[in-house]
Amino acid sequence: MTTLRIGLLGTGPWARGVHAPALAAHPGVELTGIWGRRPEAAAALAQAHGSRPYATPGELFAACDAVSIALPPSVQAPLAVRAAEAGCHLLLDKPVATSVPEARAAADAVDRAGVASVVFFTARFGEEEGEWIAAQAAAGGWFTAHADWLAPVFVEDTTSPYARSPWRREKGGLWDIGPHALSVLLAVLGDVEAITAARGPADTVLLAMRHSSGAASSATVGLAAPAAASGVEVTLRGTAGVATLPRRRHGPDAAYHRAVDALLAAAGTGLPNACDIHFGLRVTEILAAAEGTLAPLMPLGA
Repeated sequence: MTTLRIGLLGTGPWARGVHAPALAAHPGVELTGIWGRRPEAAAALAQAHGSRPYATPGELFAACDAVSIALPPSVQAPLAVRAAEAGCHLLLDKPVATSVPEARAAADAVDRAGVASVVFFTARFGEEEGEWIAAQAAAGGWFTAHADWLAPVFVEDTTSPYARSPWRREKGGLWDIGPHALSVLLAVLGDVEAITAARGPADTVLLAMRHSSGAASSATVGLAAPAAASGVEVTLRGTAGVATLPRRRHGPDAAYHRAVDALLAAAGTGLPNACDIHFGLRVTEILAAAEGTLAPLMPLGA
């Protein structure tokens, strides 16, 4: 398979800023068409990238080898099922879904159809981050880890295009940013065997986890951090000393290009990618378990 015909579902800021331009520029891809919940937006985005709009998802599925989805998780999951049933490979966004049954239904559909799947976890497909994650996983011997993944999306003076995202307002940083932190910690420390969560300021959530390797980790995630306090840091501590996730030097478009490469490889070889639908399902299961432990903070002595 030298060229993959990929259709795009979604017309929001992420689709406009990352998916569409990267797909249109990728040498191994033909951007077949675009579908969106707002037909006028789909038409404008398709025209900007030399493609065409489609009136329904089903019509787009029929014209494609694969689909890339840039939609809210509650919309993405059922469309992923339909696309897989139509024989399309899947390039999904995180989280795959915000409920375990929806994520499992998508994974089951992929298995039944025998199609390839990749979930776009930005850090896992970033060149510097991906190499660092692989090196630390190979080194082993890690005792503890901590991740801070904080963004100023919901602050008063925000300029983020995602500030009015209904699903982010509803589910918060745990579900929007939590997948990023988990994608790194699971790759290095192994699966999560136990997890608990506590609420912090605004939508901030603090996670404490025990991993299959025996290591313990913690993470602080949120979308309402002050701009001066926002950012990403991951620190590992173990027999080799201390290791810190390198700063990203490129935008998400470069990482997305690598995710497309991964889908091409999985579709061409039949070999699953480490960030496939089953990894996406596992992340959803862990986040759902964490959400289930959340309760209001109780003052000491209360």
